[in-house]
Amino acid sequence: MSFADAVNEPAAAPSQRTRVRRVAQRAHYDAATLHAILDEAYVCHVAFSDEHGVHCIPTACWREDDHLYIHGSNGSRMLRLAAEGAQVCVIVTHLDGLVLARSAFNHSMNYRSAVIYGVFETVEEAHKAAVLDTFMEHIAPGRRHEVRAGNRKELAATTVMRIALAESVTKIRTGGPKDDEEDMDRAVWAGVLPLTLAPLPPVADSATPQRDAPAYVAAWANRAQGDETAG
Repeated sequence: MSFADAVNEPAAAPSQRTRVRRVAQRAHYDAATLHAILDEAYVCHVAFSDEHGVHCIPTACWREDDHLYIHGSNGSRMLRLAAEGAQVCVIVTHLDGLVLARSAFNHSMNYRSAVIYGVFETVEEAHKAAVLDTFMEHIAPGRRHEVRAGNRKELAATTVMRIALAESVTKIRTGGPKDDEEDMDRAVWAGVLPLTLAPLPPVADSATPQRDAPAYVAAWANRAQGDETAG
């Protein structure tokens, strides 16, 4: 689901710590907006604390229904603490543009962000392989039918966790600069420098002879070519 398809329906903040106070009109509490932002993400940042202080770790992520999933080695400090019930804060951010105003103070950025609070739970062994298949589909739809599946040893060495999306909030800024009236006549360029995460042409591995590119790689190449043409 793309962000453009998301419909923001009025909703209340699910908790005090998710209620946006600064520029509150940019806050969204509906599931459609949250899902759209998460579904465009490949990486999230997980913040937690332990006896050594506060940490914020980037890690791969994917959404399935009303949970966000992460995975990693059984030896991961972050996953070990999460399995013990540590409170965490998970963040996803998409930067969509740099907003150049007529005054230095009013410069801004366009973005879509999601913040999730709560506690991770460990995915049971019986469901681990299926959940990781969903992750593969998120990366490259159809690829899981072509590659070797994880074996028993690999799955046993991997921890998969999920966090419910019940306590979450999204915040979005769009549009141009919000200048003060007295600055509107200044002879300076103002507007938005758009940014996007764009595909580049695929690079085949040279270690062994390659078969023809599968549909999902060809689609990626077409998207990359389209972006280059548009640029």
